[in-house]
Amino acid sequence: MEFLDLFVVSLNPVLKTLLITIVGLLLAIPRIDILGDAARHHLNNVVYYVFNPALTGGSLADTVTASSIVSLWFMPVNILLTFILGSGLGWALVKITRTPEDLHGLVVGSCAAGNHGHLLLIIIPAVCEEDNSPFGDKLTCSANGQGLVSLSMAINAIYIWTYVYNIIWKYGNLSGKDIAKASTISIDCSGRTLDMFRENYTEALLQSRQSSFNDCEAPDDEYSEVQEHNIAVEDVPEKKETLLTKIKAHLDALSDKINLKMWFTPTTNATIVGLLIGVISPIRKLMIGDHAPLRVFDGSASLLGQATVPAMTLIVGANLLKGMKKSGVRVWLMIGILAVRYVALPIVGIGVVKAAQHVGFVGSDSLYVFILLIQYSVPPAMAIGTITQLFEVGESECSVIMLWTYGMAAIALTLWSTFFMRLVS
Repeated sequence: MEFLDLFVVSLNPVLKTLLITIVGLLLAIPRIDILGDAARHHLNNVVYYVFNPALTGGSLADTVTASSIVSLWFMPVNILLTFILGSGLGWALVKITRTPEDLHGLVVGSCAAGNHGHLLLIIIPAVCEEDNSPFGDKLTCSANGQGLVSLSMAINAIYIWTYVYNIIWKYGNLSGKDIAKASTISIDCSGRTLDMFRENYTEALLQSRQSSFNDCEAPDDEYSEVQEHNIAVEDVPEKKETLLTKIKAHLDALSDKINLKMWFTPTTNATIVGLLIGVISPIRKLMIGDHAPLRVFDGSASLLGQATVPAMTLIVGANLLKGMKKSGVRVWLMIGILAVRYVALPIVGIGVVKAAQHVGFVGSDSLYVFILLIQYSVPPAMAIGTITQLFEVGESECSVIMLWTYGMAAIALTLWSTFFMRLVS
């Protein structure tokens, strides 16, 4: 395939994304006000609870089987490596650029999570349709590519809605208004301020402030009373903790640090259901196929899933209006994110995939190897915009990051795609 042909193939899907983003921006303008704050919030909830789960679960049920999962076992590992390497580079970036703490989760998430599904769903079929495609027959390439990209999208969704979701949630809570207020409170050792503190702040903040009370000295007129109380307490025999009590205490401590409920999001649950339908042959025959008795459920999920990409892109465009007015994304931070996504990760990805090929983890299928490589060079996942909208943290900054990264993708993704095709052909 000639460079100019490849450039057009890679440029078209990115331009489509940018055009829909502009539509979302226009709909958010106050004079039109179709995608205002309230409308954007409700649309986000629909994407989160309905559209994205339908797309992920439906695609998996249609394309994944037990045999394909066994042969493609390296893809989940490859995507996990993109998240781990991207997170490490993102963490280093926020430290070097001294990024505000409330944006740490957004920056790390943008460096870690790539668009391994929605963008590839447009790019891969377009590449397969070219007459001089290096991936063989058009129909075979398109069918295989659809299955590979669907699996990539589903795996990526699991990582995003567990790993990135919790990162943004954690940093959003750590940098929230409650902590800002808590840092300015003066503790009254007599206990009067403690009552107010308990009423207004969370239990986690109380625990973090507990050391402040331990350092306080009791007033002189209360010292003897406190001392007598301590002596009385010492006389009470300690209750022995049972093994069950200790286990429960450890589990409570773990659940305080990790929000386990966030791991089982609608998209994660839909992924599990889609995998079960695709892998279990009797259920697959009931629901998947032109002659399946319950094919209406698969058709409904597919119809809902088609709305995911346009809806998410419109939200990103609507958020851009806020980002154009005020944004906390500094120039060097933006350059750093672009360098991570379009320079560092693709170079590292070549080494990872080539090493996997050398030891026999990856077969000789050129299309499969190409998708593994391109997973390191895509822009950030658009689901990050949905997550920031849900938590109402870093929305404007996220829209600016999306604008620049998808704008640069028109050049960077095209160049890397050209190089990857020559590498696998």
